[in-house]
Amino acid sequence: MELNRNQYFMIGLIVLALGIQFRVIDSVTLTAEASSFIAKRIVKQQAEAGEIPPAFVPAAEKQASNKRTINPPEWLGWALMSVGGVLILHSLAMQKPG
Repeated sequence: MELNRNQYFMIGLIVLALGIQFRVIDSVTLTAEASSFIAKRIVKQQAEAGEIPPAFVPAAEKQASNKRTINPPEWLGWALMSVGGVLILHSLAMQKPG
């Protein structure tokens, strides 16, 4: 599927808005459900890699179920805003559909 001008513009707007959002926030605190979902995936990956012995997996999942806080790096917002701006400018340089 080939993307047309309108789709590039919309993707650019979404990525630009995400970049602005990441520049505005300092940290995100996940809910208990989201934290436990992520913790189970991380513990499972660590157990498969051999970092956690299989006998300790249930205890590690219980301990990791606390609320997690994510601190995105400062450069992430700037990078997303830059990519979004480039996509928007690219869409304006393309031919109109139709």
